[in-house]
Amino acid sequence: MTPTVQNRTPFFQAALTIFVKDLRSELRSRELVSAMGLFAFLSVMAFSFALELEPIILQNAAGGILWVTIIFAVILGLNRSLAAEREQGSMDAMLLAPIDRSAIFAGKMLANFLFGLVIGLILLPIASVLYNVSLIELRIVGLIAAGTLGLSSVGTLLSAMTAQTRTRDTLLPIVMLPTTLPILMLVVRATNGIVAAQPLELWQSMVPVLLGLDLIYLTMCVLLFPFVLEE
Repeated sequence: MTPTVQNRTPFFQAALTIFVKDLRSELRSRELVSAMGLFAFLSVMAFSFALELEPIILQNAAGGILWVTIIFAVILGLNRSLAAEREQGSMDAMLLAPIDRSAIFAGKMLANFLFGLVIGLILLPIASVLYNVSLIELRIVGLIAAGTLGLSSVGTLLSAMTAQTRTRDTLLPIVMLPTTLPILMLVVRATNGIVAAQPLELWQSMVPVLLGLDLIYLTMCVLLFPFVLEE
């Protein structure tokens, strides 16, 4: 029997419960962040070795390398985020629970955002040493937070769609990369502008555009997520 509106768990309480569940699960297993972190570390090391003979090119490309590594690490985590819920039957339990389905998205997105943000922050000192550039800066931390929010929003929605397919491991990058390209372009240009100490007028205007895109993506994903879960 479908629960009545009066019996439903409040949206924010349900979202927080799902977020805490994912966080506790990760703290116990340390599987998701460990895999993402190892992939990210090996990626920046590979780029460092590949461009070792061209230090100037390496420094100029540091922002792009950082964000390419972050987005693929996020995709790696997203591939397991919703897939694990379906394999373990947790998604069916959440769908039967008296909660708004958008709250499922909010809880999962917050967990994915936190994991992606942690990886991004860990990469900053590593990339700074390997590429001999100063990436440990508050403005870059803010860009990582804003960029990861957009990636996590779109990625959570798309991973819910691809989790039902047999080719989810290859399908998610194919559909996510074009969708998040505007975010990726903005954060790469802004990060390169900060690293190169460019005048504010050359990159500062990208920040409000990035925040606007985050808001649009987040709103659309919240509205579309309940339809994605329909079998």
